[in-house]
Amino acid sequence: MNLAEYLFMFLVFPGLLFSGTAGLVVGWVDRKVTAMLQWRVGPPWYQNFLDMAKLFLYKETLVPKGAARGYFLGMPLLALSAATLASTVLFSANGGARNGFLGDVIVVVYLLMTPPIALMLGAFASANTLATVGASREMKLMLSYELPFLLALSVPIVKSGYALKLGDIISYQVINGAIVGSWSGALSLVAMIFCIQAKLGFVPFDMPEAETELMAGVYIEYSGKALGILKLAKSIMIFALPALIVTLYCGGVASGSPVDLAKFAIKYIAIVLVMILIKNTNPRVRIDHAMKFFWGPVASLAVLSCVLAVLGQ
Repeated sequence: MNLAEYLFMFLVFPGLLFSGTAGLVVGWVDRKVTAMLQWRVGPPWYQNFLDMAKLFLYKETLVPKGAARGYFLGMPLLALSAATLASTVLFSANGGARNGFLGDVIVVVYLLMTPPIALMLGAFASANTLATVGASREMKLMLSYELPFLLALSVPIVKSGYALKLGDIISYQVINGAIVGSWSGALSLVAMIFCIQAKLGFVPFDMPEAETELMAGVYIEYSGKALGILKLAKSIMIFALPALIVTLYCGGVASGSPVDLAKFAIKYIAIVLVMILIKNTNPRVRIDHAMKFFWGPVASLAVLSCVLAVLGQ
């Protein structure tokens, strides 16, 4: 592949344009289902696009006095770049094209860690007390969920013969069936969903933002284009992380046929609906409770799933 093809993949499909658009649509599904659960009408499908246009075209980008300007404005760009690249690598490995590379699953993991870190650093750079509190919560939350996330991720790797390529994990499932069909895969999936719920900052793990406590926390000083870039990065994460679950546990997209794409879409929607239901049926927990939850039950569940995977279960 030449440079033009790589740029197309990153900027258009399956990168920034495709992932950003899909992420805004998934965000609308989240808002619409939430409204239905609360007996409200909810926004129209294009509302997220209007909100994004408002931030980029009409709202001024303000930098707070005393902030580290370079870090404050640079971290949203880092978050967007990492989220876009993670989505690009993930979807390049699907669809039968197998454009992945050895170790791409590890690269995706590192890239998915970058947006929360960038958000945390940007909040610290804002010199706002409430943003600093939110950033400290984000740091503690990351220290809590990353270990069980990695343990849960190791189950598909072990089950597929220690494959470190997303395409190989998909190929294994084409031949042997979805990994979620095993005991270790099912337990690992449960742990993974909780970790991704926290990675996305969804309730009950939205304490870094906590609008009713910290007035948006890590986002409090961001406005205009900088806030729009952060929101777009989060939208891409909302789109990519459920797709990662489907790829690792439910077979991904075995080929580019309409049937396989339809199966992927159904599995994807099911995962998204589960996450939305968790979000709307649980109250926000305290940060210390979240840490105990991830280091206790979730980590134990992930360890058990790893042991079962090694035993071939």
